[in-house]
Amino acid sequence: MPDRRLLNVVRENSKLLIGLGLFAVVCAIAWIVSVRIKENAVPKGPPPTAQIPVAVKLEPVLAKDFDIYLRGLGTVTAYATVTLRSRVQGEVIQIPFKEGDKVKVGDLIARIDPRPYQVALDQAKGTLAQDRSQYENAKLDLKRYETLRDQKSIAGQTVDTQVALVKKYQALMLTDQAAVDNAQLQLDFTRIVAPIPGRLGLRQFDVGNILTSNDPQGIVVLTQTQPINVIFTLPESSLEEVRAPLLAGKKLVVDVYDRPDTKRLAQGYLTTVDNQIDVTTGTFKLKAQFTNDDDALFPNQFVNARILVKTIKDAATVSAASVQQSSQGPFVYVLQDDGTVAIKKVKTGATTDDRVVVLDGVSVGDKVVLEGTDKLRAGAKVRVVDDNAPNGSGGQNPAGRRPGGSTSPKTK
Repeated sequence: MPDRRLLNVVRENSKLLIGLGLFAVVCAIAWIVSVRIKENAVPKGPPPTAQIPVAVKLEPVLAKDFDIYLRGLGTVTAYATVTLRSRVQGEVIQIPFKEGDKVKVGDLIARIDPRPYQVALDQAKGTLAQDRSQYENAKLDLKRYETLRDQKSIAGQTVDTQVALVKKYQALMLTDQAAVDNAQLQLDFTRIVAPIPGRLGLRQFDVGNILTSNDPQGIVVLTQTQPINVIFTLPESSLEEVRAPLLAGKKLVVDVYDRPDTKRLAQGYLTTVDNQIDVTTGTFKLKAQFTNDDDALFPNQFVNARILVKTIKDAATVSAASVQQSSQGPFVYVLQDDGTVAIKKVKTGATTDDRVVVLDGVSVGDKVVLEGTDKLRAGAKVRVVDDNAPNGSGGQNPAGRRPGGSTSPKTK
């Protein structure tokens, strides 16, 4: 009997515990639901706004002739350089030129005292005149002897001797004439003249100095700078690109720029390619010639040379700034009709400082993003900014259109 009563008590307590547990669960659920209701009832500000368009500048893919240049470092060299030296010895009595003057062929550069050489010339002429008179006298005697021989008045030996004497004076006259020519040449050498046109450098002698023949120092250096040459180098891998058009008879244009490679100094033509490759540097030399009418090029000046080897006709080109790089290769952002941009992978070809040839990926007329690419992603809305738009106008609308028509972005 007591066991049954105990069993009943346990059963009653179990029911009570189960009821309390269920009550606790219900209370917990009710509390969570009320908290959620309160949280949803708290205002969180205005609803999310639409995506803000990114301001960008566009440019169209252009079809234009694209020049391919090879670049090399070069040095300006004079077309001709002459160190003027004296060929005779004597005192300098005249230097009529000014340092830096331009001279023509035959212009007087310096004059050496000619008096000793004039005396030598006069002596040589006197000797020639003396031997000429003896020669003439010997010829007259020969005629007389020949007449007497025909009359059997003198022996033939006398005539033969006179013939030999005439020939002797003939030889003396030749020697005398050579002495006269040499003396005249020495006298001419006292006038030092310009053998080529060009510009004079700094003179090394003044009036009153004694010059010796073939002095190694020279009087002055004369350089011909119109025309002028530029010698530059290219890697041996570029040899065929240069030789092929040359062998085809094409005249290759060469532009030279200053040391910073920003300002073009002159334009000329390639004249020759060296006949060997420098094995130590793996390069070969080329020579180009320029008229240099404005004296923009100066001997020994360092320049950057660009040689035009090929022109691609109607190539699809974009600005180099519009081409982006990723791990998968180059790409561009292309404007879509709905005012968003799409990523287009491209295959690029030849490049210059500011233009790139696009071989595949976009078509001529497509509009690509030139500025503002750092804030873009695929599908982003854009707002086209026009440099020519009035202040405060905000440029074009997101679709890239203006009321009353459309305008292509400004390109180079």
